[in-house]
Amino acid sequence: MPHLKLEFADPVAERVNVAALLEDLHQSLLTCGVFEPASVKSRAYPCHQWQVGEGGDAHNFIHLELALLSGRDDDCKRGLAERLMPLLEQHAATIDSLTIEIRDMESDTYLKSKR
Repeated sequence: MPHLKLEFADPVAERVNVAALLEDLHQSLLTCGVFEPASVKSRAYPCHQWQVGEGGDAHNFIHLELALLSGRDDDCKRGLAERLMPLLEQHAATIDSLTIEIRDMESDTYLKSKR
């Protein structure tokens, strides 16, 4: 169960094929061997207002957040980030800020419907 969230400044969509980027990131998680493929969830969200440093909204960004159930070690998380960053760089070479955050979701408090 990973949840991949791709957040990007509105103008990014004019220079990056967001759908293709999301597809490549999703496929990378499906084939990484860490997760059950049926559990991988990926989505993209445009950010309509943002501020970055002194430039305000002059700088574009893409931020990936990969949320995992707790229990994976730092080497596994670093490996996932290193697997995703080249795809991000390939698709979004002209974007000012590209970042990835791998974070834990506490297994004890994460609930999923059994439907």
